[in-house]
Amino acid sequence: MSQIIHRSLRTTPAVAVSAQGAYITDIHGKRFLDACGGAAVSCLGHGHPEVLAAMHRQIDQLAYAHTSFFTSETVEQLAAQLTRTAPGDLNYAYFVSGGSEAVETALKLARQYFVEIGQPERTTFIARKQSYHGNTLGALAVGGNEWRRRQFAPLLMDVVRVSACNEYRDRRDDESQQQYTQRLLKELEEAILTTGPEKIIGFCAETVVGATTGAMPPTPGYFQGVRRLCDKYGILYIADEVMCGMGRTGTLHAFEQDGVVPDIVTIAKGLGGGYQPIGAVLASEKIVAALQAGSGLFQHGHTYICHATAAAAALAVQQVIERDNLLAQVQQQGAYLQQALREVLGELPHVGDTRGRGLFAGVELVQDKASKTPFDPALKLHAAIKAQCMARGLMVYPMGGTLDGQYGDHILIAPPFIVTRPQLDFVVDTLHQVISEETRKLAGR
Repeated sequence: MSQIIHRSLRTTPAVAVSAQGAYITDIHGKRFLDACGGAAVSCLGHGHPEVLAAMHRQIDQLAYAHTSFFTSETVEQLAAQLTRTAPGDLNYAYFVSGGSEAVETALKLARQYFVEIGQPERTTFIARKQSYHGNTLGALAVGGNEWRRRQFAPLLMDVVRVSACNEYRDRRDDESQQQYTQRLLKELEEAILTTGPEKIIGFCAETVVGATTGAMPPTPGYFQGVRRLCDKYGILYIADEVMCGMGRTGTLHAFEQDGVVPDIVTIAKGLGGGYQPIGAVLASEKIVAALQAGSGLFQHGHTYICHATAAAAALAVQQVIERDNLLAQVQQQGAYLQQALREVLGELPHVGDTRGRGLFAGVELVQDKASKTPFDPALKLHAAIKAQCMARGLMVYPMGGTLDGQYGDHILIAPPFIVTRPQLDFVVDTLHQVISEETRKLAGR
């Protein structure tokens, strides 16, 4: 019996003993193709020799130094790397231990910005339904994942909620794509006006929605409209790219493909590729300048911020991505994956939608394709698909509650940037087989 409080308290997961490239091997010697990067984390795959060497060098020199006393060369180099490659005036970085911490940091930084410029009455955030921003209380509050929020709701701050940008589910038959986008932007502006622009700190959104709805991209022009509204009412635009950022969609930052630059960006998973726990906030010049001109400090901190060993791993990961031009690889292999999902899985009677950007893809499952009716959640289709894929040596990321936290099933796919076409073929072919078999069982009930 394990003494660990595992995700499930009724079962103990398989024991992983080694990993190399795109594969993880368990204690019985079985290999699994890691086609989800754990949770869209392992962008370079496992055991990359240059990343491991960089970590060893750092540990030999300086594993950790508390930031109330020191900075370190490696952390400074990582900040220089990230701000050099970021668009616009995202000229400052703050390093934490993961995505939830990054979102908490972003919320507090945004609040302090308005305090520093003499607008302390701004106390409210706007966020979207069916979103996910992390598991700490502040991140849960701005998140719209009802299943994760439900039992903790009495502890969470109030957040103004607007509709998700989910064209597959929510665009009406009588609407064009542009009309649907304009309807969402009108709803956002009405929420701003109803709340009072002078009370709002910022609008927080995932550029491409990850685990909650399965790689759901925005419609063209949506985030440009969001940026205009934020500028119009003096609101900060906070982009959560913890899962979809750092090259996962084919550009280093997913928002680059939408022609916008946020005021604050959260990143994590693909930043360090899983080699060390690390996340970060990128902040624009105006945010940091306000703090510099005011109190002169950011009233926030954790013991392990700017961790030298974590920074060494992340710096090596980012240098490899840039040197080896892996963003082009993501674009090419991503296009292949997206097409294969459309052509191979799209013809299945219970695949309602395939979507995504780059090597960030989602498959939504439905009981009826025409009406988009989901399966009964009691059937736990997503869990069955995960188990059957694991039995065949494939790791994907199925989830339930796609529609509202209760109904709906989807599969998230996020392989490493080094994935090969034969490996992608194995992913698609295995999913075709498993989805066919599992939905056939349900149809025969």
